[in-house]
Amino acid sequence: MRANACPTRSIKKECTITMAKTRVAVIFGGKSNEHDISLISASNVIANLDKSKYDIIPIGITKTGRWFFYPGDVDAIKENKWETFPDSVPAAILPDPLYRGIATILDGEINIVKVDVVFPVLHGKYGEDGTLQGLLDMSGLPYVGCGTFASAACMDKEYTHSVLEYNGIKMARYRTVRQHDLSRLDEVIDNIVDDLDFPVFVKPASSGSSVGVNKANSFEELKNAIKLAFTHDKKVIVEEYIKGRELETAVLGSDNPFAASVGEIVSCNEFYDYQAKYILGTSGLNIPADIPEEKAREIQQTAIKAFKAIGCFGLARCDFFLKGDTVYLNEINTMPGFTSISMYPKLMDHFGISYPELLDKLIALAYERAQQ
Repeated sequence: MRANACPTRSIKKECTITMAKTRVAVIFGGKSNEHDISLISASNVIANLDKSKYDIIPIGITKTGRWFFYPGDVDAIKENKWETFPDSVPAAILPDPLYRGIATILDGEINIVKVDVVFPVLHGKYGEDGTLQGLLDMSGLPYVGCGTFASAACMDKEYTHSVLEYNGIKMARYRTVRQHDLSRLDEVIDNIVDDLDFPVFVKPASSGSSVGVNKANSFEELKNAIKLAFTHDKKVIVEEYIKGRELETAVLGSDNPFAASVGEIVSCNEFYDYQAKYILGTSGLNIPADIPEEKAREIQQTAIKAFKAIGCFGLARCDFFLKGDTVYLNEINTMPGFTSISMYPKLMDHFGISYPELLDKLIALAYERAQQ
């Protein structure tokens, strides 16, 4: 934050110091299949940022990848009406650290809007996968959330498995299917079935919010599920089915992070898919989860271990299965949902950190990393 110092005067007059607000660029939308969830998350973030502390610069990205500075009402963002706002102007983050800001373009004229910190409320590809983080690293702008490597490794489920299993964290057994395998898909499925018993889960390797995820109970269902998953990504993961309770915790911090309370998802569908998360609205969120205290501690400790092992920073939501007494880590989300029903802010709120306070802490962590 910057201060406007008072000039020295010969007259006796009380001198006040006015603290300038922190300029926060909130980026939302994006080209991923989680575009609409980002709009809802970002509108909640903007609504909960303390306007006495922050000047907010909303930057929207369309589904085709066009960037705009959006000066309109926040409600239009979650209603997906922001793109038609007449006063929006093309915008772009400048990679040159000399400028440390965003360029807006109007009638061929370029204006530099200085920015103190970026809050990228983007889910999925081109926002949560290290792509944007790399650009922000080049720009020299502090930003909320994980860095380039952790963002990329947590988005790609194959690499999440590789890093975390190497560090001794238990996950479901899995197999990877690549695009060139489609020419011999029956053979590939035979090999998968030899290793993994039905049912199995099929997931696009780099997609969140359970988009494109399906459960397969037979050879033909598996074949169809793999083909469907390839419509969302160029790589597909097939995982063994862990029939257990779905538990989550929220991690916050840097070198010494902490994990909040453990919550449980009670899905209204057979599994916690996109519909159950965002469309039907009838899934249950039990906070805290009704599990033994020692299991809650194990989940929290495993979440912190995973957070550190893969190099996360700032925040992450860690999802688990509890099957009997065995804890399995399912995945790490480096920019979890910030909607009104999202587990991450709810878990932090139960832990005693309100939504606005959580945003303050995340912005402070962004500065901490920049100073390092």
